[in-house]
Amino acid sequence: MPVVDLVADLGESFGAYTMGNDAELLKLLTSANVACGFHAGDPRVMDATVRACVERGVGVGAHPSFPDLVGFGRRAMDLTPDEVRTDVLYQIGALAAFTRAHGTRVGHLAPHGRLGNLVVTRRDYAEAVADAVEAFDPSLVILMQEGEMAAVARERGLRMAMVGIADRAYEDDGTLVSRSEPGAVLHDPDEVTRRTVRMVTEGVITSRNGTDIPVRTDCVQLHGDGPAALELATRIRGELRAAGVHLASLDEVLGARAA
Repeated sequence: MPVVDLVADLGESFGAYTMGNDAELLKLLTSANVACGFHAGDPRVMDATVRACVERGVGVGAHPSFPDLVGFGRRAMDLTPDEVRTDVLYQIGALAAFTRAHGTRVGHLAPHGRLGNLVVTRRDYAEAVADAVEAFDPSLVILMQEGEMAAVARERGLRMAMVGIADRAYEDDGTLVSRSEPGAVLHDPDEVTRRTVRMVTEGVITSRNGTDIPVRTDCVQLHGDGPAALELATRIRGELRAAGVHLASLDEVLGARAA
C-alpha cells in the first residue's frame, strides 16, 4: 500500500491580518509547516497554530525563511551562509518554545520561499541549513526537492523527505519550473488531482516537455490560500484515499520506506 504524508504551510497570519484557512486545512493534514516570524506569523499566531496542531494530532515542523516580512520571504536577499545558518537556527528555536509549551516537538523543517528555492541550487546555503539542523536536533526531517539540499543531506546522513508539488510544472531533471516562467503553476483541478495520485501511486510525473520522470514522493504539499484551494485540497485527499493510499505521519512514511 502506498503511504504518504499530507503537509501544508500554516500560521502565516500576522497581527490583525489573516491568511489562509488553517482551521479547515488542519482537518486534512498529517503535518504542518509553521511560519516562524520571519516571513509571516507572530508569537500569538505561532502559539495558536501549535496548539491547534496538537489538538488535531498533526505533526509540527518549522518553516524558516529569509527575514522578509514585506516580501513574504519570496525576495532574493544577499545573506551570507552564516546568516542563513543563524537565522534558521533562531527560527527553529522560536517554534520549539511553543512546541515545548504544548507538549510536542518540532519534528521537521521545510525552508520557505526564496530560501527554499536557493537551497536546491546553492551548496553553501544547503550546508548552512544542514548546519542549523545538526546543531539543534539531527533527527529533524528536512523537507526538500532534489538538488543541493538533498545531496548535502545524503552526505551527512540527515533525515530527508521528498515533497511532491502537483500544481507546479516540472523540468525534465525533476526540478520545479521557475515561478517567473509561464505555466509554472497549474490551475486545472482535474490535472492537479490526477498528477498527485500518479505521483504517489506510480512514482512518476509528466514534465512540461511531456516526459514522464521518476519522482520520490514522501509528502504531498497542499495549499489553503485562494478561493478554490481548500476544495482542491479536500479533493486530493479523497482521491488519494480512494486510490488505496495510506495517509500517515512523516515518521511512519520514512519508516515504511526503510522497511
